[in-house]
Amino acid sequence: MVNYSFDESVTKVTEELNKEGFGILTEIDVKDTLKKKLDVDFRKYKILGACNPPFAYKALQIEEALGVLLPCNVVVQEKSDNKVYISFINPMASMMHVGNPSLEEIANEVSEKLKKVLKSI
Repeated sequence: MVNYSFDESVTKVTEELNKEGFGILTEIDVKDTLKKKLDVDFRKYKILGACNPPFAYKALQIEEALGVLLPCNVVVQEKSDNKVYISFINPMASMMHVGNPSLEEIANEVSEKLKKVLKSI
């Protein structure tokens, strides 16, 4: 949980990711999409697809099918208690599913950068 509004949280996460070399490649507004597609109301919920190009390039050179796990997803959501929560993918857990030990070093470096982002928020 963070002490920012929903919009402030999205901005803060984006800024902190940028400081660690990540850009946002995709932004999915789940609330808006569900309203348009299903005409249902849903809480504020965004999925940010973050990518650090140097790490992505290294990882794709090691494992060509790794694209199914890219970009790294970050979720910003406002729950029913009106509090905002931020969740990050765990690169170490994701890479375990690939089964290529050569990716461990990269996954560890990405994990450390994401931990810095989370601490900054």
